[in-house]
Amino acid sequence: MRLSVITDEMSMDLAHALSAMKEYGCTGAEIRSLWGTNIGDLTDQQTDEALRILDEQQMEVCCLASPLFKCELSGGSASEVGNVHQASERTAAEQMELLKRLHRRANQFGTKFIRTFAYWRRGPMTPEIEDAIAIGIADAVKYAEDNDIVLLMENEHDCYLSTGVETAKFLARVNSPALRSCWDPGNAYFAGEKPYPDGYEAIRNYVEHVHVKDAELLASGRYRFIVIGEGEVDYKGHLAALKAEGYKGYISVETHYKPYGGTGEQGTRLALQGLLKVLSEC
Repeated sequence: MRLSVITDEMSMDLAHALSAMKEYGCTGAEIRSLWGTNIGDLTDQQTDEALRILDEQQMEVCCLASPLFKCELSGGSASEVGNVHQASERTAAEQMELLKRLHRRANQFGTKFIRTFAYWRRGPMTPEIEDAIAIGIADAVKYAEDNDIVLLMENEHDCYLSTGVETAKFLARVNSPALRSCWDPGNAYFAGEKPYPDGYEAIRNYVEHVHVKDAELLASGRYRFIVIGEGEVDYKGHLAALKAEGYKGYISVETHYKPYGGTGEQGTRLALQGLLKVLSEC
């Protein structure tokens, strides 16, 4: 297993983020936003500067953490959205244009992995919703197949396909090597699933990339992000299972955690320390 961080969790300044990540043994960078600009909106000038810094730091890009299909399934503008991380709002009809832009960036950054989602969640999953999602992303999957890229479906609690069970069922239905899983146990926990073993056992055959964040349930009934290894996601069991199965991909920190009165960088450093401790115990 190799370590990565979604760089803007550490800093919007790519050079600083990569330098800090290397202190913890990271060999890969996952790009979501740089200098306040989302990957889907990066200019050519920003991309050239990012490539220069990545080459200088000798760090590879493991995935583009894009906002693909974080949009309304119905096709209109969203009245209420989750976190889009500096991305421009786009309708369902604009997603193929975004994918083509992301494909160009993926080629420039040297990765075949592009993260995707399954639309904003506006109610329970039903067979009709699943049918609509399959129809909605069909052209994107075919484009990925034709262009040798892989869309990584992230289970996201603000979107449809929020758990390992839901996502695995859908991926089995589509049955394409160009649509695989970006497995996020923390998101599964927020969606009410027991990430390990329940969610992981369902999704394990589709996992190409892993995001890690940890959380705890407060007495108020609300969830709170916390240092990896100190929350309620069984990362020791989960990472041990990945090791036992010979997982060769990246473990990418997307902690969302900030200590009280602290910064995202401080939280990400603590998350990396926690992750390394868990890995040492597996």
